[in-house]
Amino acid sequence: MTTIDAPRTPATTRSPRRGVNWEKWGWIYMRASGVVLVVLIFGHLFVNLVAGDGVKAIDFAFVAGKWADPFWKVWDTALLWLALIHGGNGMRTLINDYANNTLVRTVLLSAVAASTSILIILGTLVIYTLDPCPAGTAAELLPSFCPVR
Repeated sequence: MTTIDAPRTPATTRSPRRGVNWEKWGWIYMRASGVVLVVLIFGHLFVNLVAGDGVKAIDFAFVAGKWADPFWKVWDTALLWLALIHGGNGMRTLINDYANNTLVRTVLLSAVAASTSILIILGTLVIYTLDPCPAGTAAELLPSFCPVR
């Protein structure tokens, strides 16, 4: 019997893995979100810095006026979510690569997950609950697009 015809030993036989391969999907997410983020970031920079009057025009009224349009709310929400999850996933990879102690790794991964989640929640709340024309504010303090009350 040659080595080609030799029966496989149990040590070389691999059982099929079950479940989701999270490392593979994390790797795919980093590549896909990176491409989408490039488009979102350059669109954001173009609208905020090139198409208007530059950085000197960015103030509360500019942001409030931009977020009055549902398109820009969705654009900025996608930018926020993709960037934070992309960064959190990158930090997860670094922690898994360099944290050798199980307790330290668990604490660091929990801190990254918690901070990413909190920032996503707070950022989304700001985007969707901003009221640029609060009642009871002096008219001279309100943006120009607010109705006179």
